[in-house]
Amino acid sequence: MERRAEIRRTTGETDIHMTLALDGSGRAQIDTGIGFFDHMLDAFARHGLFDLTLKVNGDLRVDGHHSVEDTGIVLGRAIAEAVGDKKGLTRYGYFILPMDEALVMVAVDLCGRPYFVLEGADFPTPSVGDFDTQLVREFFYAVSYAAAMNLHIRILSGTNSHHMIEAVFKGFAKALAMAVQKDPRIRDVLSTKGTLT
Repeated sequence: MERRAEIRRTTGETDIHMTLALDGSGRAQIDTGIGFFDHMLDAFARHGLFDLTLKVNGDLRVDGHHSVEDTGIVLGRAIAEAVGDKKGLTRYGYFILPMDEALVMVAVDLCGRPYFVLEGADFPTPSVGDFDTQLVREFFYAVSYAAAMNLHIRILSGTNSHHMIEAVFKGFAKALAMAVQKDPRIRDVLSTKGTLT
């Protein structure tokens, strides 16, 4: 069966429609109204080999915070729905990704218990294009809690905000792609408790 989710979330601040296919080829059609954020989500889809469509209508007249955070919530929900009961999943994923001077480590556990750690996010600039660099934390926190995943991100080095953030999104894509892989040797869920909740 295709591991796919479609999520619609509407609030007084944002209206978001997303489809996510875990077993895709990296196709993306994204419009958040924030150019750099579109670029990061396209990189996420392409490097994770996920198919992603996303349309966000947000209150950008205020700033990008609600659009970015709420997109994180929707992506987290889509991941949780697409992985389903997690039977046969590798569960863990990790990746160390270089991008020029930037080096990032990302680790994921689809354990059903949300926890988020971000270290080294001392970005040299307050924004990249029209994207506020503070929103990196807000986005991935929202993803981790909505997906009920343990997510650790460590920016080990970097002097260019664009490179550092892009390495984070690509590293997350590669780690998640590993975690959602199926292993035929895993008959149920990969847990001594017998459940991932």
